[in-house]
Amino acid sequence: MLQTSTLAFLNNLKKHNTKEWFDTNRKVYESAKADFASLVDHVIREFGKKDTSIASLQAKECIFRINRDVRFSKDKSPYKTNMGASFSKGGKKSMLAGYYVHLEPGKSFAGGGIYMPDADAIKKIRQEIDYCYSDFSKILHNKKFATQYGDLDKGKELSLSREPKGYEKDNPAIDYLKLKSWIAMTPLTDEDLTDKNLSKKIISAFEALQPMIEFLNRAVETV
Repeated sequence: MLQTSTLAFLNNLKKHNTKEWFDTNRKVYESAKADFASLVDHVIREFGKKDTSIASLQAKECIFRINRDVRFSKDKSPYKTNMGASFSKGGKKSMLAGYYVHLEPGKSFAGGGIYMPDADAIKKIRQEIDYCYSDFSKILHNKKFATQYGDLDKGKELSLSREPKGYEKDNPAIDYLKLKSWIAMTPLTDEDLTDKNLSKKIISAFEALQPMIEFLNRAVETV
């Protein structure tokens, strides 16, 4: 579970997103960061028994910096108002599919997949889905996955408006072949975040997603 002070810090940061305020409250931030890192380490330790590809990771290899890159943004707020961690083979900088936890009061979630991969990875994933749609469909309709996530996210920003080149409109997998990202998310309430069963809930979400992650990485890692 996370401390209520961690959520309070993020709520306060949203109201006072300035370097001056952050510097004044740096000790509070360091405490919140350590709290989140403790959760991440616990998830690695426990879920790593199920997915050994992440077992050797450390929290620092998974947690994203709180500083925002404002160089090309109209919003010059210097800090993110969330904490995030990516659990992938190779850590947060990996180009492989993996698991993700997003901590933001009122907007937290667990899940994962592969977000906006490069053109080569997209080609490989689409080919794998097309060639092995029976396997892919079984993963989608698996009771654990369906109960936890329902389906992959098919938001407009994640999908092409029409079928990709080389695929027909009537392909049974067309809705998934049109995707540019293959991700699934399940919400975490603020009550979940401070509940003693938080890590169990995250690990359960990851377990339901594991066959999908393995399918996606099988495609991406194909030579």
